[in-house]
Amino acid sequence: MPSAKPAQKKKSAAPYLSVVLPVYNEEGNIYLQYEEIIKALKPLNITYEVIFIDDGSIDSSPDILRDIAKKDRNIKVILFRRNFGQTAAMSAGIDYAAGTIIVFMDSDLQNDPNDIGMLFKKIEEGYDVVSGWRKKRMDKFLSRKLPSRIANWLIARVTGVKLHDLGCSLKAYRSEILKQVSLYGEMHRFIPVHASWIGAKITEVPVTHHPRQYGQSKYGIKRTFKVILDLITVTFMGKYSTKPIYVFGGTGFIMFTLSILTGAAVICMKVFLYLPMNRNPLLILTVMLLLLAVLFIQIGILAEILIRIYHEAQNKQPYNVLETFNVPKK
Repeated sequence: MPSAKPAQKKKSAAPYLSVVLPVYNEEGNIYLQYEEIIKALKPLNITYEVIFIDDGSIDSSPDILRDIAKKDRNIKVILFRRNFGQTAAMSAGIDYAAGTIIVFMDSDLQNDPNDIGMLFKKIEEGYDVVSGWRKKRMDKFLSRKLPSRIANWLIARVTGVKLHDLGCSLKAYRSEILKQVSLYGEMHRFIPVHASWIGAKITEVPVTHHPRQYGQSKYGIKRTFKVILDLITVTFMGKYSTKPIYVFGGTGFIMFTLSILTGAAVICMKVFLYLPMNRNPLLILTVMLLLLAVLFIQIGILAEILIRIYHEAQNKQPYNVLETFNVPKK
């Protein structure tokens, strides 16, 4: 895909690059982050905008963002009415971004703004998605790095998207790719997977990662379990959303086969071991647990499908905006 010439970018009224940062209780980091981003963007010699999405912060983050927006017209600020989660914040960033290229990054100073230029140049080389890889990650091993490695390995094996660090927020996209992705729940980490399904050209580059200086991390080891559940949903939506009978029919067939085998086992126990068929609690417990597990997974998948239909049919966004700054009226 041909890239625009620098001179054309400077003359364009619309920004060529949009940098999107979800914010939640980062009062100690926001201003420093803003200054570092502006310093990193100026040498690129392009038009840009920086979009801060405040996800219902309860500290002074909204006030700091208001002050920054008043001083700098290149800064867009969107304040949510309450906390809707990182996926909703990123979805809002996609909706409000006007750039041809969109870069996402965290607002906690752990991502290095100087890496934006490197991701930008990779997009200019012809890639649709450039994913950051925190090769030297400055986080705790047991609570952050180990669960992340397990999750990334599992996602790569199941989806076929071979990225080392899907959890890294620092990523660059062509906006035309992002506009085709609908985000709900906790699906932001799977954007490259969705992009791969529509034929996007994806690459990965090592990026700098700094230890957190101010504030508390919003992530914990429990996110690993969320990733596994989201992976089940993503896999289903990608492979079986148009042919669910393969999943539900296949599960039904397996259940039918198991019922024959367990029934045969009970009969054998009755004939050869003289055990009563109606007094075998272990068999009953096994069958009940298996049925419940299957039912819960299927209900979860159906709920995901229904919520997507609900949002997309009504064009309903997964967030609610309280206030915006420097955002043109539609």
